[in-house]
Amino acid sequence: MKSAKNILQPEHRPLKTAVLVLDECNTLSFAAAVDPMRAANRLAGRCVFDWDYVSATEEPPMLTSGLTVPGFPLARLEECELLIVVAGFQLARQATPSLLAGLRRLAAKGTTIAGIDGGPWLMAEAGLLDQHPATTHWEDLENFSSRFPEVDCRNDRFTVSDQRLTSGGATPAIEMMLHIISCRHGASFAARVAGLFLYDGPAAPTRPQSRLGGHKHNALTAKANALMEASLDEPLTLTAIADRLGTSPRSLQQQFRLRLGTTPQDHYLHLRLAEARRLVSDTDLSLMEVALATGFTSPSSFARAFRVAHGTSARELRQSRASLSTAGFGGTGSSAGRSPQRPTTH
Repeated sequence: MKSAKNILQPEHRPLKTAVLVLDECNTLSFAAAVDPMRAANRLAGRCVFDWDYVSATEEPPMLTSGLTVPGFPLARLEECELLIVVAGFQLARQATPSLLAGLRRLAAKGTTIAGIDGGPWLMAEAGLLDQHPATTHWEDLENFSSRFPEVDCRNDRFTVSDQRLTSGGATPAIEMMLHIISCRHGASFAARVAGLFLYDGPAAPTRPQSRLGGHKHNALTAKANALMEASLDEPLTLTAIADRLGTSPRSLQQQFRLRLGTTPQDHYLHLRLAEARRLVSDTDLSLMEVALATGFTSPSSFARAFRVAHGTSARELRQSRASLSTAGFGGTGSSAGRSPQRPTTH
């Protein structure tokens, strides 16, 4: 194996990069990889990143938006310093022997490989994440951990380990790219790049991913949120959460009202019902199984709560999604079909 070069250190010359784009990757994830590089080049007034687009085959990949990305096949990529793998759906079909061999070939040459959204799945399938910390989109973390027991699976926004980087989705991918820019060109320059996107600055990579996105958590509410997300099927009491965090239920109530404008109980219920909607839309679990997986032991209480939260019943939502799929409009923008174990909706 060729000696690997550390790309995460101060460097003036352009970083030779290849962006491997897979069919059915999300357009936002693709842009999260490419636009920070474009913005860095623009601000620097010179070539900071020198990149090519690469495809898995001779055919140009098509994004979920219908856009195609012209490039050349991975088999013809001789070398690069950074390979960014952007993937989204249908990963079992796309993890071909030739693709995985191509990833291993470049890794053996000392290439740093970064995965975005479904990209970490392909890296793990190629054996490139064994013994490395890694993450993927929060919807797939449990399956990812089960499928790849040799990977140190984490619920971080992005991870960095030797010549391996992984991110959990589009916004964490921007943060990962800003981290690369900061390491090579300084935090001040990275902040200017972030400013072009009206982005408030990169989050700590170890901050957990959340089902509800960018709420203004503080340390206490973020830890409470993580406990809630880890116990959707068997909801914890407010007292139990407070005890685990070394605080009082009253203090927890105050912090949730102050930071999020809601109560811990309502926030917890919102998390459970958001997960219930995802399971109804993206899996073949029975509605009773969905109810149990989100902490409802009574079908009637689940049905009432679901309708209040989402304006429709779980059964009606599933029927409408099935009708769209039958009519040829499958593809909800979620991760259905991303992990190999999941049923596809495309």
